[in-house]
Amino acid sequence: MTENANPAAPFIAEQQRQVEATLPFSDTQDVDDSERGLIARMDPCVVTADDGRVVWDNDSYSFIEGDAPDTVNPSLWRQSSLVSMQGLYEVVEGIYQVRGLDLSNISFIEGESGVIVIDPLISTETAAAALALYREHRGDRPVTGVIYTHSHVDHFGGVRGVVSQEDVDSGRVPVLAPDGFVEHAISENVFAGTAMSRRAGYMYGASLARGPRGQVGAGLGQTTSTGTITLIPPTVEITTTGQEEVVDGVRIVFQMAPDTEAPSEMLFYFPDHRALCSAEDATHTFHNLLTLRGAVVRDPHGWAGYLTETIDLFGGEAEVVFASHHWPTWGADRVVAFLSTQRDLYAYVHDQTLRMLNQGLVGSEIAEQIQLPPALENAWSARGYYGSVSHNVKAIYQRYMGWFDGNPAHLWQHTPVEQATRYVAFMGGADAVVEKARASYDEGDLRWVAEVVGHVVFAEPQHAAARSLLADTYEQLGYGAENGPWRNFYLSGATELRSGSFGTPTATGSADVVANLTPRMLFDALAVQVDGPRAWDERLSIDVVLTDTDERFRLWLANGVLTYSAAAQHGEADATLTTTRRTLPAIAGGVGGRDELEAAGIAVSGDASVLGRLAAVLDPGDPDFAIVTP
Repeated sequence: MTENANPAAPFIAEQQRQVEATLPFSDTQDVDDSERGLIARMDPCVVTADDGRVVWDNDSYSFIEGDAPDTVNPSLWRQSSLVSMQGLYEVVEGIYQVRGLDLSNISFIEGESGVIVIDPLISTETAAAALALYREHRGDRPVTGVIYTHSHVDHFGGVRGVVSQEDVDSGRVPVLAPDGFVEHAISENVFAGTAMSRRAGYMYGASLARGPRGQVGAGLGQTTSTGTITLIPPTVEITTTGQEEVVDGVRIVFQMAPDTEAPSEMLFYFPDHRALCSAEDATHTFHNLLTLRGAVVRDPHGWAGYLTETIDLFGGEAEVVFASHHWPTWGADRVVAFLSTQRDLYAYVHDQTLRMLNQGLVGSEIAEQIQLPPALENAWSARGYYGSVSHNVKAIYQRYMGWFDGNPAHLWQHTPVEQATRYVAFMGGADAVVEKARASYDEGDLRWVAEVVGHVVFAEPQHAAARSLLADTYEQLGYGAENGPWRNFYLSGATELRSGSFGTPTATGSADVVANLTPRMLFDALAVQVDGPRAWDERLSIDVVLTDTDERFRLWLANGVLTYSAAAQHGEADATLTTTRRTLPAIAGGVGGRDELEAAGIAVSGDASVLGRLAAVLDPGDPDFAIVTP
């Protein structure tokens, strides 16, 4: 909520004025490009679920106009004003985008008999609304193909809003995706999905009130929709660069780019339209090398290399580049310049981090010292709206060196609560720390206030003055942030300190995603739920027999770990589950009793009591775990 929000402190207001004086705000090319090709807007731009619940409200950002208020970094305000533009746009004749209906864009490629859909957003509701807007102005064309550019949920979650499983199963609608798509799409949203989704609530600010003192956007898009997440597995796998497919008469040439913005990602070119889709590898921001919601660290060196390959393959020929976020760039020379700037950004930050790392600097030191060259510093498309230079440098350090910086003092530190208790005691007690921190706050040393008062809150969670000061501090840090996720993290922290937890607005481990777990991925998902200490003394075995695929697995629980094998085993298991591969994921949420499993279509034989014993040691995680408090 924003009713408790404070105005910008004088030192933050002064910082905003310095930003305005430093960056090239007179360059309005992005404004022209973001408005180009507009056909129609959605009015009102509000999408609801069948039960009437609002899952997307772009109109809530109508306050973003004119000059930036003191409570928003002017650069982020500029980006949000561009990203919040919504409607149906023509990229070139035959290629259209709907922007501003979710975190990502949905694109439409007109074919001989229908339309190919690229990246059907997060939710079925927003994807269906986007398709309806397209059809209203371009005709009621059937969907004749779907392309997923990569394995993140904002690029596949709404697929059932544009196509049915029946259409895909019949072969009428092919679904194209890069090699490894299913494995990565599912594992990221299931294995660590609870923690990632909870932190994503902070990152995207979906629960924050909209407004100049609240959520203004996430840099990449405005926020995440909160509708129904689905998945239809691909039927055509793209495996090699140069692979060419024809879908509904449309020629498409693919470029593989694994382990860039996503583990499974591809770019592709439409030669008959001279149009390049850069997926999420070249957008109008410095992207994340380690997303703040949590993920595997991405490879900036490889990322830069793939963009060089993109220029080699399509540069000089492509007349437009459009992406899964933001707005297109037109003109062959501008396309190459845009791709080159993006490439140089990832390469520079990678190389300079390694250079300073080899001089003995640690990640936090490199993040403070690194300077971008003026050509990159002043390029709007290279600004850190989504991935900051600061946290990307630390990600590169982590990728190469790990969590340990080499200082023995950091090898075996106390846990946050134990550290906090000791720090606060050393500094004279909670009241004394808060009093001293108020002086630091007045001096504008917000980073220090967040550090020391954070210790007070972890040592004494109910200390009202500490919670209030820490919330005020996070708020001011959010006001000053150019990076959208940084702002949202700070303001989410302030919100939860003042009003309590808002939980997980968008849970990506939906039933449709879970239903596509392979047996091995399902067993791995169960294994990470085992509460080790509670399971130390358990010994049990379960056979899983899949009648439709002629597969058989044995699962063991021993020494607090659940393992499995598909090799032939000696002796009988304690119990046997017999079912089909499609039905097996019913146990993903926990192993039920005989009656519950048989009702789901899973036959049970042998000692059914082992199922209850396994269920008793499963700990599915907490979607409401604390972040800014212990």
